[in-house]
Amino acid sequence: MLSSLIADFQIIFERDPAARNWLEVLFCYPGLQALFFHRFAHWLYHIGIPFIPRFISHLGRFVTGIEIHPGAQIGQGVFIDHGMGVVIGETAIVGDYSLIYQGVTLGGTGKESGKRHPTLGENVVIGGGAKVLGNIQIGNNVRIGAGSVVLRDVPADCTVVGVPGRVVYRSGVRVNPLAHGNLPDSEANVIRALIDRIESLENEVKYLRKSHSQPDSLVAVTPSESGNQEFDHDLSDSCLLSDREIREFLEGSNCK
Repeated sequence: MLSSLIADFQIIFERDPAARNWLEVLFCYPGLQALFFHRFAHWLYHIGIPFIPRFISHLGRFVTGIEIHPGAQIGQGVFIDHGMGVVIGETAIVGDYSLIYQGVTLGGTGKESGKRHPTLGENVVIGGGAKVLGNIQIGNNVRIGAGSVVLRDVPADCTVVGVPGRVVYRSGVRVNPLAHGNLPDSEANVIRALIDRIESLENEVKYLRKSHSQPDSLVAVTPSESGNQEFDHDLSDSCLLSDREIREFLEGSNCK
């Protein structure tokens, strides 16, 4: 437990540029204080002491605004930044060196017994206000965007955004955990792709109407008929790209 507390203390200086001295961190960082309360309560909970672990957890919530059930398993070097409103459920597991911002909930989705809260891998970053619900697995090095609601498993090295959470990025390259605001806007990309497709279809309809209203001798020749293979190829590539973005957007939330 002592080694975990030391790691919790040291990680703050690595990840928070506002951390200036040990006295300030010790007395003015509710995330660190909440982990102090939790690690002691979890030890008592683990050896089977009744009532007292929950009471310590309640005191920790009163002091810090962070609620961590004493049964939750928190790895070392976890940083809860600001932390107000964070809720971590009884069977949740948080991997080493994860970063959790204010308003995050690691909760359940019903009244089932047994494992009912998320399991987070190592170096996971969860943005402010995000909700990760149910007995799901979040892989190592995953980034979850602020305000996202994650209800399904997420593979390692992914970025998840939206409601419901969609996997929008996969990479084997580890990212800077503090760059959680640098996330792709998958919804905007898909909307842009759909708008482009609608414009293309509207142009085609206009052409067909124009050619239908003119005599056969005056009908314009389409790029395909004139043998402009380059135009057809570019149009095909554009459609394929749009289709891929739309498909990944839908598959990211397991839509059928």
